[in-house]
Amino acid sequence: MAEQKATNVTWHDHRVSSDDRKKIKSQKSCVMWFTGLSASGKSTIANTVDHKLAELGKHTYLLDGDNIRQGLNKNLGFSAEDRAENIRRIGEVAKLFSDAGLVTLTAFISPYRADRDAVRELLADGDFIEILVDASLEICEARDPKGLYKKARAGEIKGFTGIDDPYEAPEKPELVLDSNSKSIDDLADEVVAFLDANGYLSA
Repeated sequence: MAEQKATNVTWHDHRVSSDDRKKIKSQKSCVMWFTGLSASGKSTIANTVDHKLAELGKHTYLLDGDNIRQGLNKNLGFSAEDRAENIRRIGEVAKLFSDAGLVTLTAFISPYRADRDAVRELLADGDFIEILVDASLEICEARDPKGLYKKARAGEIKGFTGIDDPYEAPEKPELVLDSNSKSIDDLADEVVAFLDANGYLSA
């Protein structure tokens, strides 16, 4: 947990509550946390889910790992400490979006279990949906759309998840997506079906 350095600060309650915002949007907010190896399909699946939810008239926002590192987190690298801070910041942003009544999607490798658990602790019970995008290392290396595995194998990238840095898979994720063999569209449909079955798509 990050140290509180600011002093003389006071929390201000708002007249418009999170529940009020959810009712306005006719949905239940949540944070869908897509985690998995690089090239497992996290961003593509999350993007497709986002599109499907928009077509249903739902209020959403997608936070993607590479995009966030070009703005909010562009001062962070890929050391264990920087990865933890990257996820901490994203967790706080996702919490704000959830409080605003949005269905928030995040797509981050987020390799360390403790970092993901810390984000879960920020949110109320049921508001954090951990989604393991399950693809084998062999499949991810074969895809390698950015050429990162090739660079990691050649020693050009150090501390690359799955090669010379560990990936700690969730022990009890709310949802597991089989990205080894199923299509992106089918996996996205599984996520939307999960949300619908668990009451997130209605107030």
